[in-house]
Amino acid sequence: MSRRTRLAVVEQPRQAVLIGTKLRTARKLRGLTLDQVARSAGLTKGFVSRLERDDVSPSVASLVSVCDVLGLRVGELFDPPRTSVIRAGEGQLINFGGEGAVERLVTPGTQTALEVIHSVIEPGGNGGEELYALSCDAECAYVLSGTVEVVLEDHTETLSAGDAMTFPGNSPHTWRNPGPRPCKVLWILAPAP
Repeated sequence: MSRRTRLAVVEQPRQAVLIGTKLRTARKLRGLTLDQVARSAGLTKGFVSRLERDDVSPSVASLVSVCDVLGLRVGELFDPPRTSVIRAGEGQLINFGGEGAVERLVTPGTQTALEVIHSVIEPGGNGGEELYALSCDAECAYVLSGTVEVVLEDHTETLSAGDAMTFPGNSPHTWRNPGPRPCKVLWILAPAP
């Protein structure tokens, strides 16, 4: 082999593990400032800020200190995100007492932060004559196609494709499809009742 035909060995760079976003999210969810985390962990505010931007490689001791302050296990920083896929038409069939509607839960039953229900409501389909309330903080109706009326205690909102309505989950309400065609609605409830 001549000098000009040498084989070059290219080393692949080691992929850095990014943990900053998870740390920042955990800090903000707990309502803590950078300064509060830094003081509690015995670190500087600048170091914690750089850690959240993945600009430093922390020692095990400093990472454990920050995780302790945030109430995280160190291993959680390296866990892949938990995802769930529910294919079209495969969601669990549910019934909140409505008539003329097929409702499917499109979030897994293990999900507690929110619940999403896909409803196909036939013409004249409704949630019942009596108003009802759910044990959640917020409810959002997003109309995919057709028209749905959301009936509250003091007024009725008519929603068409692309419209969304958000209201407190404990507000007494019901719904109905006044149109001549089926409508499709996503109901988003947070947290899951």
